[in-house]
Amino acid sequence: MFEAVLFDLDGTFADTAPDLAAALNRLRADLDLAPVPPGQLRRFTSQGVRGMLNAGLDLRPGDPLYAQFYERFLHYYSQDICVATTLFPGIDALLFRFESRGSPWGIITNKAQRFTLPLLTRLGYAKRAACVVSGDSAPRSKPAPQPMRLACALIGKEPARCLYVGDDARDIQAGRAVGMATVAVRYGYLGDGDPIENWGADHLVDHAEEIAALAGVQ
Repeated sequence: MFEAVLFDLDGTFADTAPDLAAALNRLRADLDLAPVPPGQLRRFTSQGVRGMLNAGLDLRPGDPLYAQFYERFLHYYSQDICVATTLFPGIDALLFRFESRGSPWGIITNKAQRFTLPLLTRLGYAKRAACVVSGDSAPRSKPAPQPMRLACALIGKEPARCLYVGDDARDIQAGRAVGMATVAVRYGYLGDGDPIENWGADHLVDHAEEIAALAGVQ
């Protein structure tokens, strides 16, 4: 039985892809380009702004206009950070089970704190989380182990007693690096790299409700 469950944010805890796609399409509108269907952008969402700019504008770090569009993307996203974003099905019920047992849950994300906290606040979960570790909370972000260690320190739990849930290979790498049990979610964004079966996760699930059994809170 695990004493805490920790989640990645984008693609695991909340479906943020619609609002991120909207920010990207505002950039395209500035250039008189047609919008990209949000469904085509979902798999790039876990790669953050870098992935979205690459997929939607063919811009990469080092390109002359990259820094300018990077900041414009973040500006647009901050204006409408929680318009169409929702929790994935089953997450709220899972959190309720943990809270009813008195067990903490938290967030470990590579999203910057200036976006993480407003988003969780608008969703109504910021004060319920035992910890929120953002991409700039630790010296390095996932897949480095520092964010995982910080989260464990904040909730007062040993990594081996925590379950970490993510939708990207970096999540599984970070969890395994500190000895956490890991869960990879098939319902997430999954990126465009190795298939989920190759990430080395301890468990694979298709729906958040399956995490309850793994965590021992049925």
